[in-house]
Amino acid sequence: MTRIKRGNVARKRRKKILKITQGFRGSSSTLFRTAKQQSMKALSYSYRDRHQKKREFRNIWITRINAASHNYGLNYNTFIHSLKKANMFLNRKVLAQLAVRDQDAFRQLLHSLDLISI
Repeated sequence: MTRIKRGNVARKRRKKILKITQGFRGSSSTLFRTAKQQSMKALSYSYRDRHQKKREFRNIWITRINAASHNYGLNYNTFIHSLKKANMFLNRKVLAQLAVRDQDAFRQLLHSLDLISI
């Protein structure tokens, strides 16, 4: 059987993996076998966390809306229910930005829903 020298192909394959793991700590950035394992793990974590990030932001928005509506004696549930009943389709991101950055606009929104009196 003839001998196959994989010099160029193997070097390119290894360099590609080691480039991905640049900046990792310890041997997982220098040794090929551990770098390969860590890169696979890191890529799977990045896929998972892209979806978790959306979940966490929605949770933050809901918390901010709830805190802002508590200032006016309401809770999150009644506020969102009254928005849907009034056919106001504002998403939670916009509502949270209003609650944090522009409290006057948030108060006017509550007043337009007849939830509070100014």
